[in-house]
Amino acid sequence: MRHFFSFLLVCFAFISSSALAGEKSLTIIHTNDLHSHLLGHSPNKDYTPMELGNDQTLGGWARIATVIESEKKNRNNPVLVLDAGDFLMGTLFHLVSREEAIELGLMREMGYDATTLGNHEFDFRPDGLARILNTADTKGKIPLILCANAIFSEEDARDDSLKEVFNKGIVRPYAVLVRDGIRIGLFGLIGHDAAEKSPFASPVKFEDIRLTARRMVKQLKEKEKVDLVICLSHAGLYSDKAKSEDEILAEEVPGIDIIVSGHTHTKLPKPIVVESTGAIIVQAWVYGKHIGVLDLTVGDGAIKLKNYKAVEINDTIKGNAKVNDTIESYIEVINQKVLKEVNLTFHQTIAETDFDLTIEAQESNLGNMIADAFRWHLNRLEDDRSDRVRVTIQSNGLIRSNILKGKTSLIGVSDLFRTTPLGIGMDGSPGYPLVSFYLYASEIKKALEVPTTIVPLKGENYFLQFSGIKVKYNPYRMPFDRVTEISIEDENGEYRPLDYSASNKQLYRVSSNIYNATFIKIIGSLTHNILNMTPKDKNGNPISELAEALVDADKEKSGLQELKEWKVLMEYVRSFKDRDGDGVPEIPERYRGTEGRMVRDPSLNPYDLLSGGNYITWIAFSTFIIVLALLVLIIYVGLRVIKRIIKKSMAVS
Repeated sequence: MRHFFSFLLVCFAFISSSALAGEKSLTIIHTNDLHSHLLGHSPNKDYTPMELGNDQTLGGWARIATVIESEKKNRNNPVLVLDAGDFLMGTLFHLVSREEAIELGLMREMGYDATTLGNHEFDFRPDGLARILNTADTKGKIPLILCANAIFSEEDARDDSLKEVFNKGIVRPYAVLVRDGIRIGLFGLIGHDAAEKSPFASPVKFEDIRLTARRMVKQLKEKEKVDLVICLSHAGLYSDKAKSEDEILAEEVPGIDIIVSGHTHTKLPKPIVVESTGAIIVQAWVYGKHIGVLDLTVGDGAIKLKNYKAVEINDTIKGNAKVNDTIESYIEVINQKVLKEVNLTFHQTIAETDFDLTIEAQESNLGNMIADAFRWHLNRLEDDRSDRVRVTIQSNGLIRSNILKGKTSLIGVSDLFRTTPLGIGMDGSPGYPLVSFYLYASEIKKALEVPTTIVPLKGENYFLQFSGIKVKYNPYRMPFDRVTEISIEDENGEYRPLDYSASNKQLYRVSSNIYNATFIKIIGSLTHNILNMTPKDKNGNPISELAEALVDADKEKSGLQELKEWKVLMEYVRSFKDRDGDGVPEIPERYRGTEGRMVRDPSLNPYDLLSGGNYITWIAFSTFIIVLALLVLIIYVGLRVIKRIIKKSMAVS
């Protein structure tokens, strides 16, 4: 009997050790949407990565490097460091990305294993992205760059250089890594919403992520025999499940074990575990303010979530000295190669403020200041006062950072740049250029229906900040007909009612950056021609190419000098008065709050719902009247029938 129990103990020990041997631990550290935010913010002047406990900034790649190193040291199991795209575009550092590829080089130095491409990687167009990737590859080791659903044009040569980068293997559809005997398959995707927000990716297109993912899972599971499939997805998460692309992906494509999500800047404190497939989805906010640490066990065909933590990157974390020194060295490169020509430096104080300027999904003080800057600068260039710019527009999606007073109330050049950092011009230099064109008042009204109707459907990035007009709208009116009153500023700074009826054929000069103007041209087709707008020249002729509408920043020079929105904002802020005599301009008091440029005026009064309505309102009202009349008729006929039945039954009785 004693030998029998000894035999059972040996068997139990063997079975237990075999089970443990089949189950291995793996850790994934993940980020997304870093957007070239190498420094903590805001403001950059407060950021002191080599000192602890003296600032309120979040983020900073030197601090992230420390966390990555610490998490690796604290574990005996393999650790993967992954990113879900949009590592580029958002600060002064990206201005030299084509020549220096700062971000990818640093990511490799920090220990990143792989990343994917986001929509903002295409902001410099396919050729610009190709230059960045070739530079990074030439300079040395970079993380794996994965993108499986890019489709290149066979007819249009504008994406040939990027296609060649893919063909060389600098960007791959997928990769297989082996860590401690675990075969890990990774692939990258760009989602539908991200692709829609990337007009400068053209002619590159993107296959539906579900089709691509099914193909990748099949390849990785059946041919590569991986134990674990990880998707780096720049598609995103939304509270509206019908729009939450990464959740839909996880539900509709079995076989994906982990989705490292990006694009939507979602602050996700814990993973989403999709019940139907068991897929685990993570996302780590934005700009490196948080990073996620996911601990898993892998074995016997099962992936189990052991632990998860979202690590706030704050000043309790001392930065990695080497990474910090590398970043500092690039600041001087930016000073010499970019800022010197506009008489600025990276850390230069450009203004001061005792209040924050923030962006909101409504009229905001920061949005007002940026829109005002465009109109101010354009009208300074215009000798003909009768041809001044009447309206300027900036979308929330292109305002990328708040301006916070911080500890010192000083605003640096780098802080101000972060508010409008995106894009590229027709001249190939960074920054969206300003364009100006002419619209009818009825078309201006259509543009103002974007924040009243499109924002509730598509999100706050579509909200418009503007200068030169004031608007009232009734949210209870029919979609695309909610604006009820528009006033436009005259030469004396007074606001006068704008006649936005179709009979008013006066042209009004309007300005925006080229990205927003692109949407003005195409939003008609996106709304079934309801919001058709046609940019025109001063004679009313349609503008076929927006390059024709570019503003010349210096008419005295030969050729056209593009007027970059970030430079315009710098000049506007530098023009503010120095009220306290310390040599630094102050943000004017008028921007402490808002000015009623867009006022919500809700009313269910039938007159307010119908007054001045367009054809959509009257079609809806007519339909309502017809349906109501039919209901009344049906009820009337029904009552007559019932009355006859009652009469007959009484006669019989």
